[in-house]
Amino acid sequence: MLLSVMAVSCQKDTGEQAVDEKKIALNADSALSAASPDNFLAVAGTLTLKMQDSVYTFDAAKDSVAFVNMSAGDNRYFGITAINKEHTISFGVSSKGAAADSLIKPVAGGQLLMMADVMHTRQYTLTQYAEPGDAGVIHLLQYRTKDVLAKGNFFTFLSKDDEPNSSLYRVEGTFELMLKKQQK
Repeated sequence: MLLSVMAVSCQKDTGEQAVDEKKIALNADSALSAASPDNFLAVAGTLTLKMQDSVYTFDAAKDSVAFVNMSAGDNRYFGITAINKEHTISFGVSSKGAAADSLIKPVAGGQLLMMADVMHTRQYTLTQYAEPGDAGVIHLLQYRTKDVLAKGNFFTFLSKDDEPNSSLYRVEGTFELMLKKQQK
């Protein structure tokens, strides 16, 4: 589910022609708007995550960072998805339920992709072997308050493969994402 949102907001460069960055942003924004009126592409702010000794920061002013809400059958989910401008790192984390201020919910899904090139991709995902409640939490401090799209933090555990005894890597992050300025 998280991958489908990333795929919608990401476009692959063909290499035959340069793609205007504004056109990419407009297409990503349009795809998110068409998919659901509750999906928002941040215009400013950051999503920062730390795994082991590495820190990754997505800047909404140049990278694609979105807060998404979706339904699958009778279940609702919310989360954050991001891909950097160079299309070499993407991340997503989600939780079951509806987004709201001052909310703490268990992580339901997560993925980190690092693509040095086509032949060298590292993928970390939420393992299916985690017990309910053991996959981390998303703490949503603010949601759609004035110019703030979403503000909060999270932690989760991702593995390189989906084997029962795979090593788990703790991923911690913060986000403060902004909407367009409100007109007064």
